[in-house]
Amino acid sequence: MASSLGYVQYVASQLAGAGVITYKKLFGEYGLWCGGKFFGTVEDNQFYVKMTNAGHLLLPDAEPAAPHGGEPGMYLVEDLDDADFLARLVIQTCGELPEPKVKKKAGKAKKIHSTDDGR
Repeated sequence: MASSLGYVQYVASQLAGAGVITYKKLFGEYGLWCGGKFFGTVEDNQFYVKMTNAGHLLLPDAEPAAPHGGEPGMYLVEDLDDADFLARLVIQTCGELPEPKVKKKAGKAKKIHSTDDGR
């Protein structure tokens, strides 16, 4: 069952205390970003956050999950009522994630000129 856009928008609004939350379709479901960092997904109308030490401390009873198959790498977040807790979870999770890679502009490659002066 695919997630509904309304549910994704609800999740994003509950997470808004963490900063600017963006989402987009990702393999038939939705990926979530905060400040450019990919931190979670909404799949089958359920919210998942990437596994980090912070997530483990804030969600001590959560079992590792693999909502889209493969190796478990996310935690299911079942309680979406406490927006302050959710903001803290996203902020601390993103704090442990690497900075997003800077995308290079598409275009012609620049030629590098060199001189062969024997050095």
